[in-house]
Amino acid sequence: MSQKFSEGFKIQAVEKALNRSSGITLVELAETLGISLSSIRRWIRQSKNQQLTPYGLDSEHPLSAMTTKEKRPQDWSLEEKLNLIIKADGLSEEAISELCRTVGAFPHHIKEWKQQIIKGTDVSKSTKKQVSITALRNEIKQLNKDLNRKNKALAETAALLVLQKKVQEIWGSNEDNSQ
Repeated sequence: MSQKFSEGFKIQAVEKALNRSSGITLVELAETLGISLSSIRRWIRQSKNQQLTPYGLDSEHPLSAMTTKEKRPQDWSLEEKLNLIIKADGLSEEAISELCRTVGAFPHHIKEWKQQIIKGTDVSKSTKKQVSITALRNEIKQLNKDLNRKNKALAETAALLVLQKKVQEIWGSNEDNSQ
């Protein structure tokens, strides 16, 4: 029996999915929320098609901004982040929130990005690390495929040699027949 989820829960799940950090996969998020991966993907798709909206949801709702803008906070370049931090510097909380709504970000992202820049942590380092991990995984996968292919070829060759020896034992070699 399938479990029914409220529209509010679905919207919160979509918000968490769209705002998750780069270290959290959609599978892990689905497990923590106690829902299936296909459900969260369907809800994200519905929200992008404006099918997942509670009554009275206007265009200023965070979910509307997130689903209409394709860019996630993790996808922002360092230059874009820095420009937004500079624009937000010295503004009131309300003005920062307004600015964030227009660009599709949240105030806590600006604070995080500012701290990362102050600490000197390059955000792209984590992205580069993810890319290198993915490349290494793909390389390992390819090497395993090659190894399996070569093992099969070696096993086939060994089997042919064994069969050839058995045939020679049973029928004798061609040299014996020529004399």
